[in-house]
Amino acid sequence: MIAPSLAPCLTVVRPGLFATIQDLGRFGHQELGMPVAGALDPIGLRLANALVGNPAGTAGVEIALLGPALKVEADGVRVAVVGPMALSLEREGQSPQPLESHRSHTLARGDVLKLGAVTGAAVAYLAVAGGFALEPFLGSLSTYVRAGIGPLGGKPLGDGTRLPLNRSDAPPGADVELPEPPDYGGGPVRVVLGPQEDRFTAAAVETFLSATYRVGKDADRMGLRLDGPTLAHTGSADIPSDGLVTGSIQVPGNGQPILLLNDHQTAGGYAKIATVISADLPRVGRLSPGGALSFRAVTVEEAEAIRRRLEQTIAAWVRAIRPVRPAGGVDLEALYTENLVSGVVDIVNGNGDILNQEQMCGRAP
Repeated sequence: MIAPSLAPCLTVVRPGLFATIQDLGRFGHQELGMPVAGALDPIGLRLANALVGNPAGTAGVEIALLGPALKVEADGVRVAVVGPMALSLEREGQSPQPLESHRSHTLARGDVLKLGAVTGAAVAYLAVAGGFALEPFLGSLSTYVRAGIGPLGGKPLGDGTRLPLNRSDAPPGADVELPEPPDYGGGPVRVVLGPQEDRFTAAAVETFLSATYRVGKDADRMGLRLDGPTLAHTGSADIPSDGLVTGSIQVPGNGQPILLLNDHQTAGGYAKIATVISADLPRVGRLSPGGALSFRAVTVEEAEAIRRRLEQTIAAWVRAIRPVRPAGGVDLEALYTENLVSGVVDIVNGNGDILNQEQMCGRAP
């Protein structure tokens, strides 16, 4: 048995502000009061895993605001970061080297990966080839900090935290990249109205679907309090407690909506005006305080069709992953795979006559 101090791992040398281990969620236990938790932006986690060759649901590090610095204590490791953030590599005897996100990087023992500020979104994701050698709870490695549930004692990464690796070295093969960062799209966040739409005035529903809201300062993994026009109830805002899902939009008595995210409670007693469709949850999971959003109603059938199209888009992004093109050089392997013949190609024969491709067909050399 390998001593814990010698087992391959990434060691936190600077914790950052709030980084947790997350997979795609802990499903099937909400009747016990257990939130699903999981990645706020599951698309980001899935793409990071694709870049290092992991199954889509492999747990990674969700980074909010400012990332940690991680030292490699393994023969090697392949990592990938997806999300808008700065990162750099410190290697003994060399100057710090900036690295790019949305691609993989193969690191060596002693390297320090520094993950900087997340800009333009609430979260970014780090995946490692092979994943982390951590013990799941109820079938998931997602961290639910409020109750201390999940790996690492249910806590964010701290100074000196050791993240054990399932691999002692990086897998063979070249590093790969996404040709361009994924485009999550814009426009209104799509919702299905209800289940308590009838608890709101017609004017309130119209306002909800026409106004622009901003994410307030009270925003975390549990939910986003939205600042904007108040929404009037037909009576009391309170209802008998019933089940909640990620994306539920509750409206308490003050008329200000609350959009519930992954760490939400499993039941609540405020009327819900609408529910964000699953395809748009990654978009709202990326919102930071001050971010603007509006809403548009769709049917359940439309929501299902939108989700199917999203899955096709994600699959296309994964298929587009390619070997990293060398900086300032020619990638011969990529060049040989390109179709360099388009239309008619002209060539000069030995007599100085210009022959096109059609004239050359069937000619002896």
